[in-house]
Amino acid sequence: MERQRSFSFKPTRLMVFSFTICSSIVFLSTFTIWVKKSSPSVHQTHIHFNTSLSAGTIPFTVETLTGFTRNFTVDGVKIPALIENLNTWPYNSSGADSYSGAKSEVPAVREAKVDDDASGSDFVTVQEHVVHEFSSGGVRNEQGNITSDLDRKTEVLDGYKKAQKIVAASSNKNEVPIRKKIEQKVVKDCDLTKGSWVFDESYPLYSKDSCPFIDEGFDCEGNGRLDRSYLKWRWQPQDCDLPRFNGTKMLELIRRKRLVFVGDSINRNQWESLLCMLMSGIKDPKRVYETHGRKITKEKGNYSFRFLDYQCTVEYYVSHFLVHESKARIGQKRKPTLRIDAIDHGSSRWRGADILVFNTAHWWSHYKTKSGINYYQEGSLVHPQLNVSIAFRKALMTWASWVDRHINTRKTQVFFRSSAPSHFRGGEWNSGGHCKEAKNPLNETLSIGNPEKNRIVEEVLKKMKTPLTFLNITRLSEYRIDGHPSVFGRKSQKSTKPNNIEDCSHWCLPGVPDTWNELLFYYLQVTGE
Repeated sequence: MERQRSFSFKPTRLMVFSFTICSSIVFLSTFTIWVKKSSPSVHQTHIHFNTSLSAGTIPFTVETLTGFTRNFTVDGVKIPALIENLNTWPYNSSGADSYSGAKSEVPAVREAKVDDDASGSDFVTVQEHVVHEFSSGGVRNEQGNITSDLDRKTEVLDGYKKAQKIVAASSNKNEVPIRKKIEQKVVKDCDLTKGSWVFDESYPLYSKDSCPFIDEGFDCEGNGRLDRSYLKWRWQPQDCDLPRFNGTKMLELIRRKRLVFVGDSINRNQWESLLCMLMSGIKDPKRVYETHGRKITKEKGNYSFRFLDYQCTVEYYVSHFLVHESKARIGQKRKPTLRIDAIDHGSSRWRGADILVFNTAHWWSHYKTKSGINYYQEGSLVHPQLNVSIAFRKALMTWASWVDRHINTRKTQVFFRSSAPSHFRGGEWNSGGHCKEAKNPLNETLSIGNPEKNRIVEEVLKKMKTPLTFLNITRLSEYRIDGHPSVFGRKSQKSTKPNNIEDCSHWCLPGVPDTWNELLFYYLQVTGE
């Protein structure tokens, strides 16, 4: 007869079984706590609109930090939606989440960009509370990405409500328009002078052949310059994106207006650049004509081009110093003087302009102005000698007083462009200075901070009653030693001779002045009516 087996717990087996059960419970509890702590509790939602304010609906997309997206529509306004990705939460190299989950570490106010059209060239910034709070239960994987099922109605409804608030704020007729509310913030928060030049194959913005306005002195390609890399650089501010120039939009900004440049030949350089850039905004070049009917040359002083379809003019008036160049009797002869107490006699032609762009600096470095001997005049007094910085300040104060007295700020926007740097090496412009070897931008600027003339300009502008914009192009232009005509400022190439004068002050077109006009375009959008 088979012997029956009996089953009983021995003390050793009971201990092992109990230990296994307890260990499993502790492990599961620890793992559950770890998962909850490692899951972010606060998410950011960023809504990016390209707006076209017309009746209809708003399709838009909300994307959280985890990458969860949903499409929505809001009745009332039609807005094609875009998504702008935010920075992900930090995590260490092991993939473990280093975010503490504290709400204070997530900004409570985010920015929603509102673009006027699909090109993205015109934008304003609206601050809205778009922090979205909910429990995700998410866990980071080995690559540091959050994986979780966030398909929840609460998130969808919150995103929908926040979009409605943004749209309602933009369409409320009782409120100041969005652009007016934030225009100063846009300019203040983005320092356009800090940045770098990046190589961009989509540049230049126009070609030499598409623009009939480039005079010989700036036509480097037409004068034999073979390298093309100087045409391909784009200025990139470090804190924002500079809107790409749009010729049609610029023409709309100046429709039925007079845009007037007043200053020396560097301002003529910028004026010619703008004419070329505006040509991209018209279909028929014959719809643009010069009111004086003559070729642009540096010998002639005043020009006015009319864009017929937009009923606007883009004009240039030469004024080397902005104050009156005169003559006075010194001893037995009448000699040239500079009336630093009297505005240029051509000022009557500037007064009715809608947009004024002034500059002066280039001629203040010439021998007569630097030495200041029997040259500067106030009233009937010709100073035997006067420091150039003192004379420059006095001249600017004369100009500033004229602007304060005669410019109607309800009609006219005023800009003052800073000095453009020269890049002569091995001497001055008339003593063998050259820049012909330069083929690329400099890695660093030649000077630190603004030169003395710019400091004086800023001090004078701060004391003016008239609100104006200081168009500071000095620092960004200092990198561009490669952008000057050098030996290619004329067709006759005899510049290999050591005594031949090179042009390391003006700029090739297309070229650096195109960027100055992109800055002008930017400011006209954020500060204009």
